[in-house]
Amino acid sequence: MELGAKMTEDAYQGFAERYDLFFEEFGKHSSNQVEFFRRLFRENGVSKVLDCACGTGHDLVMFDSLGVEVLGSDISPSMLERARKNLTKLGLGIPVRCADFRELRLHFSEEFDAVVCLSSSLLEAGDEEQVLRALRSMHEVLRDNGILVVSQGTTDKQWEAKPKFISMVNRADFSRVLAIDYLDRGARYNILDLFHGAGRDELIVWTKEYPLILLRDDYELLLEAAGFSTTDFYGSYTFEPYEKTASNILLGTAHK
Repeated sequence: MELGAKMTEDAYQGFAERYDLFFEEFGKHSSNQVEFFRRLFRENGVSKVLDCACGTGHDLVMFDSLGVEVLGSDISPSMLERARKNLTKLGLGIPVRCADFRELRLHFSEEFDAVVCLSSSLLEAGDEEQVLRALRSMHEVLRDNGILVVSQGTTDKQWEAKPKFISMVNRADFSRVLAIDYLDRGARYNILDLFHGAGRDELIVWTKEYPLILLRDDYELLLEAAGFSTTDFYGSYTFEPYEKTASNILLGTAHK
């Protein structure tokens, strides 16, 4: 998922094995998330999906359950290794491959009805030039009138409030806290993993810096520049319109 100059650099090595602690149960999604994609795919005639930042495969499981053909790609070998283990454990033969989402045509000759880039993954591209390059790459592998879906947790509301700490997981034996250092236009995310169960008392910190945080208006301009049309933004998985002062999630869809 790290988009450095060299494919051999893997920023998620050392974190991939703990990544799935974000989830109560790997591959399980809220009913609202499932219905959002079910409706979106049905209304747009989607039968073939590329998750171009699939990570450990969490969302691949949901897309597969919707009865579409799904492929996954990611630039991080360690995340893909974890994805293969997760999918094998569930008995799923979903293909995944190592690919830079700025260069999807080098890895995929076919066209897709939908491309998804979820969970703030587009921010991995870095500056606006590289984000635009990534969006054009996604546009290139979509069929005519195909749909792109992007999502992130950082919203206009959060960027305005700039909370320092966000509790992400709180279980009897494990807690995950996000400590954020705000930069000029970017942010440094420090993930603090606290193991406090019987027999384990440990704190592990993993840090990821995004030089540029994109917000709703940034996405609209970049999607238009990449050749997309009919752009819509939602603030929840119930198709609630995005509101800069209120929404806690940023979901964007755009058609080729």
